[in-house]
Amino acid sequence: MTGRGRPDAGPPDPGPQPVDPDEAVEFLELVDAEGAAGAGAEPLPQRRAAVLDEIAATGTYRHTGAELAFGARVAWRNSARCIGRLYWKTLQVRDRRHLTAPSDVAAECVTHLREATRGGRIRSSITVFAPDVPERPGPRIHNEQLIRYAGHRLPDGTVRGDPRLADFTDLVEKLGWRRPEPRGRFDVLPLLVSGPDGRPSLHELPADAVLEVPLSHPDHPWFADLRLRWHAVPAISNMPLLVGGVRYPAAPFNGWYLNTEIGARNLADADRYDLLPAIAARLGLDTSSVRTLWRDRALVELTLAVQHSFDEAGVTMADHHTESDRFLAHVVKEEKAGRSCPADWTWIVPPLSGGLTSVFHRYYDDPRPEQQPAFLAPAPDAG
Repeated sequence: MTGRGRPDAGPPDPGPQPVDPDEAVEFLELVDAEGAAGAGAEPLPQRRAAVLDEIAATGTYRHTGAELAFGARVAWRNSARCIGRLYWKTLQVRDRRHLTAPSDVAAECVTHLREATRGGRIRSSITVFAPDVPERPGPRIHNEQLIRYAGHRLPDGTVRGDPRLADFTDLVEKLGWRRPEPRGRFDVLPLLVSGPDGRPSLHELPADAVLEVPLSHPDHPWFADLRLRWHAVPAISNMPLLVGGVRYPAAPFNGWYLNTEIGARNLADADRYDLLPAIAARLGLDTSSVRTLWRDRALVELTLAVQHSFDEAGVTMADHHTESDRFLAHVVKEEKAGRSCPADWTWIVPPLSGGLTSVFHRYYDDPRPEQQPAFLAPAPDAG
């Protein structure tokens, strides 16, 4: 994913560890420096002393609500692969740290989707569940996103649906999921959630929590005959949130889609839905050689169809030209605030018409793997 809503894969997930007091203090100083402690908060010296005492006694500490909200937003601000960080302050933070049971986590993920979707007016949101503590891990969501489509392996070796999810589809089937019949290209997978005991359980997503957009083209009526669709909310769900040394292994996060994220990657990549040959054939393009640029032409039309369809459905979606300009506005704001703005050029520059976008023509600060708050790289999957 190149668009908003995808945090970068930061440091590797270490699993449950005692909190490093230096990381906690560094975060508290950041909260204080940016005036984010909230009304009625303890002054920094007292808060720092209380946190260090708590870490010494228990190996961890509990963030205040204001600290958690600030930490989640700054983790987004620090996400070097996300082009949509201009909006980091608007992130809706749902504090569900009291929940560890898989059924409760799954139910709140459904609520997250409903509240983030809002009939198509997508709201950037994060739901934070119980953290790891030294004596036990927190809950974990094994799906890479809350909404993903199954990949069904066929006897001829091909995959119907999303090949990226074929292994995960096999896993949830072994755990008891029954594949729909007939098997489709856009079958929504169940949530696979484990609690502190590590035992995984499956939870179906209700239809009213999954808004999908049927795809059509503004100029080619035949496009609707392809019967393509995509879901409206990209909610990353397998990347732990690290704030001041405290690790929250389940913290699903969403922004909204960038047009190229679906049109130029999910539906176009050869190891995903690989639709460019079918689009080119419908367009009557000469596919005998890459020199005819048939892939490029098909890619533009596919991405145009995605953008058109989301607009027609009234579902929030960014375009790669506008979002590129907004990202540079974010960079300017960060520089004026005296902060570095780490960015991974290979992810910030869109996969379609990169040279035509404003983000192409400059360099950026290198990401700092140790920087906190951050979203961590996913842990190895269950099974």
